[in-house]
Amino acid sequence: MLQQQIDNFLRYLEVEVDASPHTLRAYKNDLEGFAAFLQDIPLPQIDIYDIRGYIANQSQKGMDKNTIARRIASIRAFFKYMYGAGAIEINPAGLANAPKTTRPLPKFFTVAEVFELIEQVNGLDFRGIRDRAILELLYSSGLRVGELASANVNDIDISVKRIKVWGKGKKQRFVPIGSHAIKALELYLKQRQAMLSKTDSTRSEAFFLNKQGGRLTERSIYRIVVKYARGIGKDGSVGPHTIRHSFATHLLERGAGLMTILELLGHTSLSATQKYTHLGIEHLIDVYDNSHPLARG
Repeated sequence: MLQQQIDNFLRYLEVEVDASPHTLRAYKNDLEGFAAFLQDIPLPQIDIYDIRGYIANQSQKGMDKNTIARRIASIRAFFKYMYGAGAIEINPAGLANAPKTTRPLPKFFTVAEVFELIEQVNGLDFRGIRDRAILELLYSSGLRVGELASANVNDIDISVKRIKVWGKGKKQRFVPIGSHAIKALELYLKQRQAMLSKTDSTRSEAFFLNKQGGRLTERSIYRIVVKYARGIGKDGSVGPHTIRHSFATHLLERGAGLMTILELLGHTSLSATQKYTHLGIEHLIDVYDNSHPLARG
């Protein structure tokens, strides 16, 4: 019974909210784990003590605070939906308190590391030219990996140096493309056309393609970034999002306002962008320590 209600909630998230596959998987895993703990207690009989018991159980299993907080958020969203749908008369999750979490600062490349990352890609074949265009565009426009993977040929306007992006929730925005990225994209487009002429995918709308003429997936783009990041001594914990963080951090360091960065990144609230202020402050402290006469001990 509870599983059916979880399925209804997931269908709501998919159809009405347009949640991403990653978000749906996270909700599904969190809620099914909660349901397994409850052992088939009917939905109307679940109370705050059941939820607190689950939280205590997760803590005893050694789950970190961030994971527990995310699972509580999933439970809250589920019960809020059920209450709104009239499936329950009281929302028991309204009193569930999440543990305080620490949000780590995002990893980012220095400007020198970004140049090193991109410059090592010097192949003149289809793969080398495509990979360079991917790295250039990621850093030039701060795109999410999903936004890059879903880009179509008609979304990128070389003449006006901008890309039309479909972000989270299918929200559309236009992001400028820098001159270095434009040159890399122009080279890639020639290779793309030549490659398509050898395959049966001449009508493909996808901008970035694999060698078979199909759309390059998010996973493939992630692997490409990791491969070149390892080439400059980075481990596998960095990826396309590291380049996105670098894009935002470097803009902030050079005086861009938070609202400008918010619009470029496609954030829906300033709170999502404010994490970069910590990185900017650290940069200012470093500049002070290295440059101000009174900072030299």
